[in-house]
Amino acid sequence: MMDAVDRHVASAEVPAGSNTNSKKPKYSKFTQQDLPACKPILTPGWVITAFIFIGVLFIPIGVFSLFASESVAEVVVRYDEECIPSSYADDQLAYIQSPTSNKTCSKDIKVRKQMKSPVYIYYELDNFYQNHRRYVQSRNDKQLRSPKYENSVSKCDPEATANNMPIVPCGLIAWSLFNDTYGFSVNDQLLQVSKKNIAWKSDKESKFGSDVYPKNFQSNGLVGGAKLNESVPLSEQEDLIVWMRTAAFPTFRKLYGRIEVDLEANQTVRVHIENNYNTYSFGGKKKLVLSTTSWIGGKNNFLGVAYLTIGGLCLFLAVSFILMYLIKPSLHTIWQTPS
Repeated sequence: MMDAVDRHVASAEVPAGSNTNSKKPKYSKFTQQDLPACKPILTPGWVITAFIFIGVLFIPIGVFSLFASESVAEVVVRYDEECIPSSYADDQLAYIQSPTSNKTCSKDIKVRKQMKSPVYIYYELDNFYQNHRRYVQSRNDKQLRSPKYENSVSKCDPEATANNMPIVPCGLIAWSLFNDTYGFSVNDQLLQVSKKNIAWKSDKESKFGSDVYPKNFQSNGLVGGAKLNESVPLSEQEDLIVWMRTAAFPTFRKLYGRIEVDLEANQTVRVHIENNYNTYSFGGKKKLVLSTTSWIGGKNNFLGVAYLTIGGLCLFLAVSFILMYLIKPSLHTIWQTPS
């Protein structure tokens, strides 16, 4: 009798026509979000304490960051306009494209503050969009790593082949390699520029092959930038490696080299420039930067200002909440009331 009743109840619980092979997951506390959870109540004391802690922590960090940034000695010189001869003042593009025009110029730089070695040399380009989608994709990483992928020139157009032979390295990024050069002297004594280890070690070891050599590079009719030594493997072409790490913004700096001697305050450094790179066709700017570094890197006030701003805002909110708590204690009860 009881078995019949149980069967009747079970049949009543299963709707007619229901699918017994349902894909509905089994019940679990995880799928139903019934797991134990910590739900802290943000009382005024906890909130005020958190804001004070963040403010007290961030403000000293911001102050130290600003002091570190101010300790960096930096000289920035724009030279793309000053290096144009007066005869080409009205036609800058003709000057840079002419194979016979004199591209050399000299400029004196006044060192305002002592610069301890190593002094880093950067070139800065403005209005150059290395982050353009087609430009960023115009390369073949397999070809850069191994000679067996020499013929892999997909996505490298229009700099994929020359004379029906693959270009190594192919693509627009390599083709547009920066080719201005700088020489430095103080009191007619030449300063040596070291280009050793200016590229990331990981890039040299894993992204550019030690047995991959340039081939047919810049051999098309239109030359985009610097040429490469075909007897030197790509892993040792550090100027190329630095350039191939594309920038995220249209204004960027890239490391050119290092001066391994100190530059004294009020010293005059003469720079000999080969102004070869064409930024005139797209309204770009070229600058030379000499800079030292600190424990946070180069000169950049943004980090310090950001820490000070957040820390100051947190302290302001903490004081505001304290005043609200003292002026209207009834808010304490409202705050603690569960929603």
